[in-house]
Amino acid sequence: MGFSSGMPLYWWILTVIWIVCIPVGVFAFVHAALQRADAFTAADKLNKLAWLGITGAAALLLIVDTRGPYGIIWIAGLVASLVYIVDVRPKVKEVQGRSW
Repeated sequence: MGFSSGMPLYWWILTVIWIVCIPVGVFAFVHAALQRADAFTAADKLNKLAWLGITGAAALLLIVDTRGPYGIIWIAGLVASLVYIVDVRPKVKEVQGRSW
């Protein structure tokens, strides 16, 4: 049961999810890089360097997990990116008074 390449449907679904998650990780890293360093500490979060390391490592995990959708490492990268996007990003934006 699959498409023309013989891969099952769940493989295709996981692959699409994995590929869509890569820009999420890259966005988290780029956003962290473009923010003021003092905004992180003012928002009572880890410092900018720590978040650059976390989101940068997360983006790399999403990109280079050689097992693709079957690997579990990319999920860790996605979780770290989403923690930044959902928890840290709004607080940093609020401190800076920015919409982006």
